[in-house]
Amino acid sequence: MGNQGLFLIDQKEGLSLEFSKLASMMAYTRATTLAEVRDLTVDQLDFLINDDANSIGMLLSHLVSIEKAYQIETFENRDFTEEDIQMLNPALELGDAAREQIKGKPIEYYLEELEQTRKKTIDTFGELPDSWLFEQAPYWGGQPMNNYFKWFHVFEDELNHRGQIRVIKKLMCASEK
Repeated sequence: MGNQGLFLIDQKEGLSLEFSKLASMMAYTRATTLAEVRDLTVDQLDFLINDDANSIGMLLSHLVSIEKAYQIETFENRDFTEEDIQMLNPALELGDAAREQIKGKPIEYYLEELEQTRKKTIDTFGELPDSWLFEQAPYWGGQPMNNYFKWFHVFEDELNHRGQIRVIKKLMCASEK
């Protein structure tokens, strides 16, 4: 992974200071995720540890759906429509439908989806004032949550799934021996 500026939480061109901090953390998280998956084959992306497991491809699609879900919720400030749910699933909820439908795609497919989704996020960040990050609304269990935390949760979710990807890769290698 190219590390130029990756280890700096600093001002990013086209973004205000608070959005720059958030985008810096998101960029590092994404770079480390991409380093784990960049060279995987279709078979590796589709590998299932067992019949109830998620594949790496499923997890990558899930990252895209999570980010799109938060784009809808925070940028458009609305609940999901039935059309949104159809677009986000099966990758958002994962499970049997995802195992059946999310397979057979090369890494380039997932990389493009991740890139395009993130581009929309960063472009939108550039249009918003820092104060937007601190806007609060009731969320999980009626607790106050601000947009900053919601977007922290997007890359925190990615960090968790990157850990799963690493475990899947280790188990995949062990099963190939």
